[in-house]
Amino acid sequence: MNQMTRKPGEKSLNHLFQPVEWGRFKVKNRIKYGACCVSNYNTRDGFITPRELARTKVIAETGCGIITNQGAYPDPEGLGKAYFRQVAIFDDKFLPQFEMIARMIKDNGGMAIQQILHAGRYGGIDLGYCIQPSIVPQTLPHFRPPREITKEQIRQTIKEHAEAAARSIKAGFDGTEVTSFMGYLLATFNSKFTNKRTDEYGGSIENRGRFMRELIDAIKQATPDHPLVVRLNGTELMDKWGGNSEDECFELMEQAGRCGVDMISVTVGWQEAPKSSIGRDIPPGHWNYLAARAKKLLPDTPVAFGVRLPDPIMANECLAEGQFDFWEVCRPLLADPELIHKASEGRLNEVKRCIGSLNCLSRLFRDLPYTCTMNPALGHEIEPEYNVKPAAVHKNVMIVGAGPAGMECAITAKRRGHDVVVFERSERIGGSLVGYATHDLAHKDDLKSVVAYYEVMAKKLGIEVRLNTEINPKLMRGILHQFDAAVVATGVRIDMLALPAPEAPGILVSAQDVALGRVPPARKLVVIGGGKVGLTLAESLKSSGYEVTVIEREKENCRRRNAVVEMASYRLDRGVGNSDLHQQSSHPDRQRRRHHCRRQRRGKKDRSRDGDRRVASSG
Repeated sequence: MNQMTRKPGEKSLNHLFQPVEWGRFKVKNRIKYGACCVSNYNTRDGFITPRELARTKVIAETGCGIITNQGAYPDPEGLGKAYFRQVAIFDDKFLPQFEMIARMIKDNGGMAIQQILHAGRYGGIDLGYCIQPSIVPQTLPHFRPPREITKEQIRQTIKEHAEAAARSIKAGFDGTEVTSFMGYLLATFNSKFTNKRTDEYGGSIENRGRFMRELIDAIKQATPDHPLVVRLNGTELMDKWGGNSEDECFELMEQAGRCGVDMISVTVGWQEAPKSSIGRDIPPGHWNYLAARAKKLLPDTPVAFGVRLPDPIMANECLAEGQFDFWEVCRPLLADPELIHKASEGRLNEVKRCIGSLNCLSRLFRDLPYTCTMNPALGHEIEPEYNVKPAAVHKNVMIVGAGPAGMECAITAKRRGHDVVVFERSERIGGSLVGYATHDLAHKDDLKSVVAYYEVMAKKLGIEVRLNTEINPKLMRGILHQFDAAVVATGVRIDMLALPAPEAPGILVSAQDVALGRVPPARKLVVIGGGKVGLTLAESLKSSGYEVTVIEREKENCRRRNAVVEMASYRLDRGVGNSDLHQQSSHPDRQRRRHHCRRQRRGKKDRSRDGDRRVASSG
């Protein structure tokens, strides 16, 4: 590409946007869209739906050099099927829709890869059982009871993978990918946790890797001259269950490299791993060392990586340092499908960042269509009302509240051509999210980036935001005639009148006011309400040196009408306490908290009066 014609971001992120050759293929940049989620948008019998095709069109237009289509199960019996609406590729009858997807990707300048996903331990969703190398009980009860895969089934499974790969090439894909990510079938053979076999497929790490090597060989023979990607764990995070060490994971990567695999995608964790891998509690860049180790181990094999790496700037730096060869990205493109285009144009401040809340995964694991906290249009691309188009009638729109709901409404209305004025009672855009971000226990920059995005877009689009302006009846009567529509987006408020009246003014305050800094906390605090807001604020204040007690009316193990559950020993110091009421901290360095729980009956001391200030987080 001529340096003079390059866009601003392509110059500053020159490694990311560098065209490269991968085998006989030319790739326009070093960005690989990863098949991070099964969408659950398709039919129960494995056919791709118009809804899926509309979503795939958006993916194809993201600007990635390589695009991996979501995992399809390869067997007619459904042993590889992990999700109710997962797509299938075990028969030519599925080819027409796959042909459309491959064409979409190529028409947008991308290289098309089809992932083949046999879920193994997590499969058999319609059968009532799953297969894996050995009968190792499930640690998560919603998965199916396991049966040991026979040698005949092993040979048949390898054959089905090879046929699925050939079928993918027939559909127009340039290559294929198999995955051990999350603890799928390939991972269960590799791992000593699930592979207890005593034959040639179990025991030593060489034997445990035999299934993988035979799988690679069969696919390579079935699809000569077409690349094969294998996704392998850099770490399983399964120490609790006796899983592989990091050294064993990398020894298995080395085996794959010796088999001539064309790319290794480095992944982290299993579904049932007790430690977090990609959530907000993991700081961006935390796992980069795994990719660097893989690249050092296999200098001649391309390495793709993107686990908890949502930032194009960091990815560009990693590429410059030779830590990996391709930035593998998925969830950040669910949050903002224009991320790559904005990066290339030098508009990173306009990116709506993935905040790692994993709404996509949580719905997937409940066999629901995946959605995104940051992108309300995800999955609705086929619905005309979700496509922002110029309005037929121009309107003056009044929006009350500059929190996320109000600003999303303002941005959409402005893009449709309306004139918008937002009224916000505080001194800045963001609403209660500003306070929550300030006291966030995970990675504060994630939530702060949402606030910054709204500030940038308000300025870019010319949205008038009147700060320090509280809407009341008198003001409404004076200005309402100026607007054609009014939208109230003030969010939830705590009903302070529902709580017992304090004995003196200023003792009972709102959690929102404390979080936003409107009211300073006292040395000794009682937080009323043990929900997410109350516990997050309590832990944040405790870490800042305040003495905190949390009181909660109802908890699953202490439900009684008119009872008050008191977490009298809200132990925020590590590993203290002994009770059956648990809360898992979202901070990676903190261990599990245990709170002493007891019901407070009539006649007992009201512990809510112990504090110098009472902070209401529910009411």
